[in-house]
Order: sequence, then structure tokens, then C-alpha cells
Amino acid sequence: MDLPNISFREADGQVFLRCEPAPERLPVDSAALHTLLAQAGYGDCLLHEEAIASAAHDCNTQPSPFERLLAQRSDATIQVHIAPDEMTAEISLSPAHGGKTVAMEDLMRALAEAGVLFGVDEAALLRACEPGVCERVLVARGVKAEDGRDTVFEAMIPQAVDRVPQLDENGLIDYREHGSIDSVQAGAPLMRRIPPTAGVVGHSIRGRVLAPRPGRDEPFAAGLTGAQMASDDPNLLLAAVSGQPVRVKGGIMVEPILRVAEVNMATGNIHYDGTVQVDGDVLQGMKVRASGDIVVKGMVDGGLLEAGGNIQVTGGVIAHARLRAGGSVSARFAEGAHIDAGTVIALDDMALECELQSLNQIVIGAASPTRGRMFGGSATAMMLIKVPLLGSAKTGVTQLVLGANAELQAKYQALQERIAKEKSIEENLEKLAKQLTAAGDPKGLLERVKASRVHAVQVWGQSLVEQVELEKQIALGRAAKLEVSVGVAGAVDLRFDKLMARLRQESGAGTFCVDEQGQVVFINTSGQALPITS
Repeated sequence: MDLPNISFREADGQVFLRCEPAPERLPVDSAALHTLLAQAGYGDCLLHEEAIASAAHDCNTQPSPFERLLAQRSDATIQVHIAPDEMTAEISLSPAHGGKTVAMEDLMRALAEAGVLFGVDEAALLRACEPGVCERVLVARGVKAEDGRDTVFEAMIPQAVDRVPQLDENGLIDYREHGSIDSVQAGAPLMRRIPPTAGVVGHSIRGRVLAPRPGRDEPFAAGLTGAQMASDDPNLLLAAVSGQPVRVKGGIMVEPILRVAEVNMATGNIHYDGTVQVDGDVLQGMKVRASGDIVVKGMVDGGLLEAGGNIQVTGGVIAHARLRAGGSVSARFAEGAHIDAGTVIALDDMALECELQSLNQIVIGAASPTRGRMFGGSATAMMLIKVPLLGSAKTGVTQLVLGANAELQAKYQALQERIAKEKSIEENLEKLAKQLTAAGDPKGLLERVKASRVHAVQVWGQSLVEQVELEKQIALGRAAKLEVSVGVAGAVDLRFDKLMARLRQESGAGTFCVDEQGQVVFINTSGQALPITS
């Protein structure tokens, strides 16, 4: 008995079996066909197992010659995957089946054909090439552009008073006192300006240049009183006079300091462009006005103090004294006084029958956590009023207002009007540019109109940024709260913007605020929220 006459032929990588059955043939199985394929040099090809099994059966049963596709010869394949942002490239390799395997030069060619020109990692390519098969191996990475650093101002005198109050995450300003006045001598270095950097150019894997954003250039602020740039270094700010260093946006100025023993009829009223330090008292009816800070080591007994910066009083403020500061006001106590602060009012002990108004917070009794109290009069603050004991059964109604800031609302209204005007200017310039484009531009105005519109868009955009920041500040007022660490006694009228709560019963320590439902609540020390009914 004979085996069937079996032969193989290859066409376009496809391997075919041809069988011419013998009259008395020996049986053929799949294993025999696998052996014959290997002997013919097709063992490494992709074998079609179902076709081999079928062909073995037909070799034993078919009476006439037949041909059957049994295997496929194929080269290894390379797929290049490029990220949408063109910053990375990966490769996937499928193995060869009797065909050509992948070499390093094949991978480099495939990347080049895909447009990958930059950031190729040859070590990664070698690692992918060794096994001959891989799935999405990172082989090229672009370099992102590094934006430039904005101008940096480095103060060289850490004791400088900061006239730019910083809000924490709760919208509050640090109310700590600065103590005595620190001073510098003329010629002392105040601040170094570190110029912006241009940034570092980046590249995509396709070789596209990625331009960085250059750092924002900001010069020293104009008109820094008492300061000047060094003659040999335009980035160094020096004290031009002796006085108190004061940190402002974009620089440090030096305010001259006026020291007096006391403000009385003998000295007369004081009007000073700088900082005033009074070693004693400010007496009844006397006035002290300063563009900088006012520091009083004694008491303010019925006087008038107005400061562009902060007011610090070591003693008390009494007898209908009036204090107004662009920054903070701090004192030991106040009785029958009117105090208006741009940031914080901080009284160590108590406030009795006073009118207090602060754009951020009022803190009373920080140095007297059990005795500190406020009763009578009124207090208005944007974010926080904090006092150990509030009100008294022996006095009239104590009035508190929180979460309202008339100054911010006025700024917001003015900004809205300005934005509307800037938007109108931009729209008119856009219409004019379209008209000139459509009707012709014999006088050559189009380029100037376009440049003016670009500038108008920039101005409008800056105002929109201001609007966002102002809205954030106004929104902070919704988190305003009254904290009492001992309790409430006597009659208190408490208003959160437009919500009124009349407190007529004593209560212990806790916090008054507005909840998410827009209702005034009292949160006791156990964390329980109790609604307040007017």
C-alpha cells in the first residue's frame, strides 16, 4: 500500500497542499501533514489547523485529486500609535510566521514614515525588538514647553509692614499686631527684582516647535515714596530716606517717621505724610492724620486718628474717639468710640457702646478669653465677628451686621458699567473692521482699527478677570459667622446681609451662621444646628 501523492506549493505567501490519491493508500493524519509541512520548510508558517485536519480526512477518502490551503507565510508587522497631542509614540509588533522578522532599522523606518522625528528612545526600541512581539510600547516622547517665570520681587528686609493684606482659605486676614515701628537707614537695600524668563522651547515627536509662554514682565511700581533704584543695578531698590519700610504691590516704600511724646494743645494737630508714633496719649479733641501708620503707646482720649495704613493703640480708645484706618485697628479696649478699619479691628479686652465697622473681621477679647465682651452699640464686618461674651441684660440692644460689604458692592457695580462700555467699544471696532474689509480701505485705516480692536479685547479681558476675583470676594461673605466662646446675654439684633435674627434669650458658646437652606442657625459646641426664629 502507498501513501497518497502529496506535494506543496506556495503562491503569494499562501501554502497549498495537492493530493493525488493512490489506489491502495496508507492512512494520513494531521500529525503526518504537520511533519510533511515542516520537512518542506513551512513549519514556521501560520498553520490552519482546521484545514489540515480536513485535508487529512480528504487524503484518506477523496477518490480524485484536490488542492487545499493549509498555511500562510507572513512577515512581522509594525504598528505605530501616535497620541492626539503628538507628544508620545508607541509601537506594537506582531510576530513573523515563516516570514521576515523585525530589525532595528525596520522600526526606525516605520517611525520615520509615521512622521516621528523627535524624542525617539533607541533603548526602548531595542527592548521591543528582542522578543519580536509587543503591545503599545512607548518609544518616543516629546518635550513640553516650559513657560517662563514671571517677575519675582524679593524683599530684603523681612520686617517690612505689608500693606497688601492676604486672605486665607476662609477669607480672613491675620489680625496680629506688628508691635513697634521698625526702620531702615537711607541707602539700605529694600528689594531685589528678578526679571522674568523667556521659558524653554518644547518639541512634539513630529518635530513641531512648541513655543513657551514668556514670563510676565513687571517693573518696580511707579512712585515708590522714599525709595529709588540703585544707580548701578536697575533691579535693586534702595531706601532714599530713613524711615519705616512698607511693602506694597511691586515694591517697598519708605515712610518717614514722626515721633512725638504726646498730642495735646501744645503740639497741636498732626498732619503727616508718613508714619506717626506717639509715645504717650492723644488727648480730647486732638487730631492725628498720617498717610502711613499711627502708633499710640498710651490712650486715645476723645481724639481723631486717620491713617492710610494701620492704627495701633497700646492703651484704650475712649470718650467718643474716632479712628479710621485703611488697614487694621488694634487697641486694648474701646468705650464709646467709633472705629472704622479697612481690614481688621482687634481689641484685646472689650468694646462697650461702640460703633465698629470693618471690611473683613472684628475680634474682641483675644487677650481675655473669659472676660472679653461686647455690649451696646453696633458692629459690622464682612466675614467674622468673634467675642467671648456678647450683649448685656443691663444695656440696650447690641446690633451686629455680617456678610455685607458696601464697598465691594460699589466696586462691583462700577466694574459692571466699565465692562459694558469696554464691550461696546470692542463691538464697534469689529463692525468698523468688517465695513472697511467689505467696502475697501483707501485711507489705510484697517490695520489701525484691527490693532485697536485687539487692544480693546485685551482691556475687556482684564476687566473680566477683575470681575471674577471680585465675585469670589463677594461670595466669601456667604460664609460669614459670629463666634461666641462664652455666650450671649441680653438683647442682640443679628443680621446676615438681608436675613435678620433677634436674639432675646441667653445662650452658651457656639457659632451663628447661615445654613445651606438660607436660614440663620446657631451651632452649639456639640455641633448641633438650631434654627433661630426672629
